[in-house]
Amino acid sequence: MKGIRAIIHSLVHSWHLFVRRHWQGFLGWRERFRFTEEALHLLIAGGIGIIGGVVNVVFVKLIVGCQDLVWAKGNSTSLTPFQGTEWERLLIPVAGGLIAGLLLYLGLKWSAKKGSNNLLEAVSMGDGKLPFRTAVTQAFSSMVSIVSGATIGREGSITQFTSMLASKWGALARWHPYRLRLMVACGAASGMAAAYNAPIAGAVFAAHIVLGNFSMHLFAPLIFSSVVSSMVSRSFFGMAPLYRTSLEMDLTLFQLPWFLVLGVLCGLMGGLFLKSMLWVRGVFQRFSIPMPFKLALGGLAIGVLAFRFPQVLGNGYSGVNLIMANQLNLAAVVALFLLRWLATILAVGSGAFGGVMTPVLFLGAALGGVFGLYGMQEQWHPDIPVAVFALVGMSSMLAATTHSPLLAMIMVFEISLNYSLMPALMISSAIATLVARQVHRTNIYSETLYAKGLDASWESDRFGEASRQRVGDLMRHPVPPVRDNDFFADIADRFITSSYHFLPVVDQRMRLLGVVALSDLKEYLQMGEQLKSVIAIDIMRPAPKCLTPGQRLDEALSVLLGAEMRNVPVVNNGKDKKLIGAVNRSEALGQLAEAMSSPSLKSGTGRSELNNQKV
Repeated sequence: MKGIRAIIHSLVHSWHLFVRRHWQGFLGWRERFRFTEEALHLLIAGGIGIIGGVVNVVFVKLIVGCQDLVWAKGNSTSLTPFQGTEWERLLIPVAGGLIAGLLLYLGLKWSAKKGSNNLLEAVSMGDGKLPFRTAVTQAFSSMVSIVSGATIGREGSITQFTSMLASKWGALARWHPYRLRLMVACGAASGMAAAYNAPIAGAVFAAHIVLGNFSMHLFAPLIFSSVVSSMVSRSFFGMAPLYRTSLEMDLTLFQLPWFLVLGVLCGLMGGLFLKSMLWVRGVFQRFSIPMPFKLALGGLAIGVLAFRFPQVLGNGYSGVNLIMANQLNLAAVVALFLLRWLATILAVGSGAFGGVMTPVLFLGAALGGVFGLYGMQEQWHPDIPVAVFALVGMSSMLAATTHSPLLAMIMVFEISLNYSLMPALMISSAIATLVARQVHRTNIYSETLYAKGLDASWESDRFGEASRQRVGDLMRHPVPPVRDNDFFADIADRFITSSYHFLPVVDQRMRLLGVVALSDLKEYLQMGEQLKSVIAIDIMRPAPKCLTPGQRLDEALSVLLGAEMRNVPVVNNGKDKKLIGAVNRSEALGQLAEAMSSPSLKSGTGRSELNNQKV
């Protein structure tokens, strides 16, 4: 036993001597190959992208398999429930609503309402944590609703579930809220990108809608996550666009006014759609009946519509393709538009959990189809195909309901792979957004936050919640300091055995005297034997501007921007300057950037419901 201890002691002593002999080389290698926070975020984003792609594949496979079982037929491309008999179309939505509502009802008890399940709330004013049980319950409830024919999209559950898994990953790693919020946004980006096979739109969705911030240190991970998730999804489902069109058309200047008119029309209809959805939700909330019966009642209403008109069931992918192929007449497209409008607000209003982006895209295609068919009938624009108006209508309706023309035009471009229509998409989407804001002030994602008394405006000129945060809220333990009389070799050892590039220098009373930078050691490396007499106070720089725990984040902005160090020192006050902590510069600046660019949320409280997040 003594022999083993002697060997271990000898090895440790040899390693210590080796480090002492070659510490200059170690410092050089560490400087050259250090792992930055940005690189870590990209690595995490790639992992979340894989999660998003796998979640999409599993969700789609389960939906297709269940639809084959319930409707006795299946179609893995369109994900549209099949017609069945008249009584099947009436009763299956009722049964699906009852089961989906029962899952939500039981899930409320199972989840014990721990934390908010709202993506925007968790990122904008929360700590980035999403509850696991709530997301699981919502996913299964949404799956039941989709399988039974509800007019909702699968993207909502995919995005929510992926974001929850990303949040849990960060929570298990005990990362700080700033990183958790970024991970949740990466989950939203990867889920949306995988669901629509649209990586650019997924990144823009997360940056604009979820984070409200396009700064590069946040946007780069979103892009990486979206690309990875879409590639995972494409390996199973291929690269074919969701909406098939081989349209190639060079629009002229004299044709653009028609798309201005379409933009105004979509803006009006988008605002009215949001108002009608809110009104129906209010009607259902006034019913003092359990949640399962509310969703069953919504399913009954949809079943009554489907009894005679089976086209109202499902997500409408096949219907959009028929409109763009000009295989439906004007009366049929008008009927589809009205019926699916009604079916969508009944499904969402009754409390069914799921995505609303897919139904909105159908309404936009139908409205554009009506405009195009009527114009051709009246010889207003006989040389512009109906498919052009359908695609532009999709973008405009999406812009009107999300108040994000950039997201809308990129989404429609990616799901159709048709760049020739970009001028029309840009003009019509911008006009639709401006008109819709006059009709209804909130967008389809912030509506729930407003209902809870939270201000989710993307254009607030206030700092918001982050300006009320103090430095003490973000303060960590200080970087382990060196004493003013520590020798050069000891300081070099500290740099070798840690990841820091700056070390604070303190006296015996822990007062901050200055800092030693890794780069400052270079000029002393040629001193030879004289190095043995060099101490920290000989090398250190003057103490930088420091923070105090009571400072507001917006007051600390100038110090954070001017800081050279990754961990800005925090002292007890400006007089004593006792080192008590540190603030991560990237985290603090990230919170301020989010506050200035993202929703400013009014203080308020609200009860988190399982079905309050529609993505």
